[in-house]
Amino acid sequence: MNQDRGPRIAVLGLHLEANAFAPPTTHEDFARQCLARGEEITRLARAEASHLPAEIGGFYRRMDAAGLWQPVPILIAAAPPGGPIEQAVLLDFLDEIGRGLAAALPLDGAYIASHGASSATGDEDSDGTLAALVRRILGPAVPVVCSHDLHCNVSERLVDAVDALVVYRTNPHVDMAERAADCADLLREMLGGTRMAKAFRRLPLTPPSVTLLTAAGPYAEAIQAAEALMRADRRIANASVAAGFVFSDLPKCGMTVTVTARDGDAATAEAAAQTLADQVWAGHPRYRRDLTPLDGAVRMAVAAGEGRAPPVLLADVADNPGGGGRGSTTFILRSLHEAGAAGAVAGVLVDPALAAEAHALGEGAEFEAVFNRVESEFSRRFAAPARVLALRDGQDIGRRGILAGRRFDLGPSALLELGGSGLRVVVGSLRRQLAEPRMLEMHGIDIATLRCLVVKSRGHFRAGFDEHFPDARIIEVDVPGLTSPVLANFAWRRLPRPVFPIDAGVRYGSTIPPTQAQ
Repeated sequence: MNQDRGPRIAVLGLHLEANAFAPPTTHEDFARQCLARGEEITRLARAEASHLPAEIGGFYRRMDAAGLWQPVPILIAAAPPGGPIEQAVLLDFLDEIGRGLAAALPLDGAYIASHGASSATGDEDSDGTLAALVRRILGPAVPVVCSHDLHCNVSERLVDAVDALVVYRTNPHVDMAERAADCADLLREMLGGTRMAKAFRRLPLTPPSVTLLTAAGPYAEAIQAAEALMRADRRIANASVAAGFVFSDLPKCGMTVTVTARDGDAATAEAAAQTLADQVWAGHPRYRRDLTPLDGAVRMAVAAGEGRAPPVLLADVADNPGGGGRGSTTFILRSLHEAGAAGAVAGVLVDPALAAEAHALGEGAEFEAVFNRVESEFSRRFAAPARVLALRDGQDIGRRGILAGRRFDLGPSALLELGGSGLRVVVGSLRRQLAEPRMLEMHGIDIATLRCLVVKSRGHFRAGFDEHFPDARIIEVDVPGLTSPVLANFAWRRLPRPVFPIDAGVRYGSTIPPTQAQ
């Protein structure tokens, strides 16, 4: 370590939430969202706003505040949730990271900022593969810390490769920078000589994502229990309860507990991990959610539009681009249009061809809008007379929730009004979930005036639209899609079985070995 300039810390990460039922993720998917290398990462991390994952800026700010250090940025690759990464793309990333780390030696530490639910067409544990690569190049004595989204699938190989794993604690995710700061603190602590010990448990529990909010409910209580453990015993450096991402359909799916203890105290880590796992399992029957049938949701929207009921938000949780959905199903849109629901806005419908047509026609043009002219499993053709109200390039900076202060890009976008119903719909070119109010406001929409808002999002919209739509006015709608919370709808192939809530009679307990519990 250069005492005059501080420790040399590698910074790298791979962000993808892989849905096994979605088309593969390509190099272009990364390039269109975030693919940053070398010193560009440092520049963006210290900028007022950027398109980097929020963890990177949070890590830099805490490291900068704590003293001198030398960032050694390697590669940050982030794509919207989709299918497993094409294997050649993953191998290219791993090769680039490996060469970058080797060229940067000697290093004093590394920070891996990854989503944690990635996979590739030829590698079911791409996150573990990346962590093992970092460990192999840096050696056993160099501290490596890693942060993950709470919707991550954690493998034993990843836990073995890192000195500490830190998982988000809020859903919607508004604590990414804070957890990155935790990673910076742990790294500084290990550079000062502290040794860490880890304990890991996997539960036979793959909850639907709509049951994983952290304001209230069983997962909120699990997070609170982890935080209580950290407050009660200074030996526990971190306790993370990862909810998992069931749509990856992998053997490593399932809720996990990872505890990191100071001073190499393995006994404390093991005891805390088992206590926490038992507490989580005690609440497992509560990880169920009843959705509202489409016809019932439409009746609520019509009542709201007629002023007979308060405004409502309909969440199309089954077609969430934030979980690998294509953002293109029209079940709710068609039904609202046919019902003539007044004062309703839907978004973001992902249809690059339709957006391009609207841009070619210009604002004010009237035409027949055809959604999904090329159909897929759930994305059926829907046509309606439409008028182009607004055209945008789709680029802006978020102001609330998970995208606050971050750049986002919908691609060329358009606001259309469907004739006959007055229903307005934002059409985008890139797969992005509607979690940020600027995605509507940039098109001239006053959210406060809406009687019904339809969002293609699973839950992150709650932190973006809570100004106008509290939880009591949010309706999760039961329609088909690649991210349906009705897990019985899917043909699972690789999940560990039996697993709750898909199977009956699932057991877990302290007397069952943690890697064999069922």
